[in-house]
Amino acid sequence: MNLLRRHPIAIALVALLLVTAFHPLPPLVDAATGSVPGDVELERPVLYVVLAPLSNVLDALTFFSMGRAYWALIVWAGALAAWGATRPGSVRRRVGFALVGPIAIMLLGGAAVVLPRPVPRLVAADSATTILDYHAHTEASHDGRAGWTMSRLAAWHARQGFEASYVTDHNAIFNLSVTDPIRLLPGVEWSVYRQHVIALGAVRPIVRDSFDASTPRMLKLFAELQRQGALGIASLPEYWRNHANDLDAFVDAGVDGFEIVNCAPKGLAFPAPLRREILALAQKHDLIVVGASDNHGWGQVTCVWNVSQPGAHGYRANRVVARPLALLQGEWLPWTAPVTQPWFLLRSLSWSERVSWLTWVLVILLYRAMPRRQGQPAGIGILARSLGPREP
Repeated sequence: MNLLRRHPIAIALVALLLVTAFHPLPPLVDAATGSVPGDVELERPVLYVVLAPLSNVLDALTFFSMGRAYWALIVWAGALAAWGATRPGSVRRRVGFALVGPIAIMLLGGAAVVLPRPVPRLVAADSATTILDYHAHTEASHDGRAGWTMSRLAAWHARQGFEASYVTDHNAIFNLSVTDPIRLLPGVEWSVYRQHVIALGAVRPIVRDSFDASTPRMLKLFAELQRQGALGIASLPEYWRNHANDLDAFVDAGVDGFEIVNCAPKGLAFPAPLRREILALAQKHDLIVVGASDNHGWGQVTCVWNVSQPGAHGYRANRVVARPLALLQGEWLPWTAPVTQPWFLLRSLSWSERVSWLTWVLVILLYRAMPRRQGQPAGIGILARSLGPREP
């Protein structure tokens, strides 16, 4: 009881790590069926596992939808500020404590975006399949990260197991030949009337004003892409937010497929019921469904991979494999994020990651609980001295 009273946060974290182990989330799911894929696995580097508390927290921050991120930031920052303000001490000390928590939250968010770190990698059992990305950007996009060149984009994909990626910059056609470390494929993301259309393959320039001003005019773009011999994919979140009642018209106009997972914060809020509707529509009309990292140079990890089947066409040509923590963003109301995101994070841990968390908690708990004699310097040496032979 004395340990619980002195270190309630550490004890509560240990309890949560043990409880969530009985109801874990799988590392990956098939976004179409919800089943656990048996022919691919998520390979975690040793350093990623050793630093699991940091690795997993940064992943969880990366996989926030926009609305849930706002709620989590406001509630967590407010709670930490209130906790700091109630600490004993002078006014200056309490103000300092009140600022530490919100600043730490902001630093973690920044680290999730730009801090280089080890990341999980998808590995497929069948070498005949191709792991690829259908939607990614370089600095050529107006919202791409400065300095995010095609070589850096290719390296980002290679670290995570991708073998190829389409480059789909905003209204800027990519048609260069890049094969190292992975193949970069030609494409573009056309911005037309209230919709972004991913055009893949041998794309030629268009007059975008011809497909603006109304939904019927926008839909003519799909026929134009067919004439060019390119594929036209409807991107998230635009078709969900702006054209949810026009999806049959998309099919009639010649759309080749739909994104069903998009890792951008706006795309992660895609509601699960609408995803099921899109899957039914795509299956009925034999259209391809894809996942998109929608990488713009921000963030170190993807939430989705595509496993392309050789020789297959239409709905069966591609399987979308995603991290469950990302898919859950569209299934829970934004205001629940401050509680549900940590809960989903702990449920998503593998056993090796869970052991790493428990080890770090134990080390920190021992460090904090170790008694100090007067004049004894602080630091990790306290543990070494305590575990060593006692002086006579």
